[in-house]
Amino acid sequence: METKVLTAAGFNVYTEMYWCGEQAKTVLLINGALSTTGSFGQTVKYLQPHFNLVLFDLPFAGKSREHNALGRVVSKEDEVRIILDLIERFQVNFLLSVSWGGVSAMLALAESPPSVERAIISSFSPVINDAMRDYLDKGQAYLATRDKRKIGSLLNDTVGKYLPRLFKLYNFKHLISLAEHEYRQIEFHIAQVRELSAKNYVERFAQIKIPVLFVNGERDEYTTAADARQFAHYVADSHFTVVQGAGHFLDLESKSAWLASRESALSFFGAEVATRVFPELSPSLV
Repeated sequence: METKVLTAAGFNVYTEMYWCGEQAKTVLLINGALSTTGSFGQTVKYLQPHFNLVLFDLPFAGKSREHNALGRVVSKEDEVRIILDLIERFQVNFLLSVSWGGVSAMLALAESPPSVERAIISSFSPVINDAMRDYLDKGQAYLATRDKRKIGSLLNDTVGKYLPRLFKLYNFKHLISLAEHEYRQIEFHIAQVRELSAKNYVERFAQIKIPVLFVNGERDEYTTAADARQFAHYVADSHFTVVQGAGHFLDLESKSAWLASRESALSFFGAEVATRVFPELSPSLV
């Protein structure tokens, strides 16, 4: 693994690069809200033998945070510009996003970056259903009072309910120890998420021309597989798969979900799916 701090869209962005070879395709991994490169620990294990990988932390999070003096929040449009800069710099062929990283990933795809051939959008849907709305309502209420313990528990009690216990512990510690600007960033993020169905978001996805695979967990009640299928109304070349027995965090939750996520990703990106020993799950910040 090689690490660098790069300038992208006017921000300093920490990146991790895994190189498979000059002839290999390159995948850009885009994580969810306030997640870090560590959230892709299990994904890297099945992609690395086949592809060059680029991971990054947004300016306000992880190892990018210390390199930016942020006087304002980072908008979705800022995230899109960062993604487009990284795509151009590394001549990225494939995108893979998780959770709310799907918003900026799909907005970037709507700009038709010429090197990108395919994308996987996992644990995301164009619908804010009742379960997600309740999750966002509680998040806003806890953030308003800066009730850090409730903020720390909320993810584990909702979208992260199927994660292994050790992962939940790391999530809790991570979320109760954020800097003040990161809590402000979450508040801003929630406000933007609530506008998901507005014209400046979902309807822009209709400009995406490449094949996109939407992957959702069977037990994910927040971004359901049924809701994700509504992307067929916007993305002309859309494909869908469901990971049986998995919740929102898919390959982090169990061996069977890891294997199913691996098979769908490698098949869609055109790599041979060979038998591979399942790695021990190690805790990551998600």
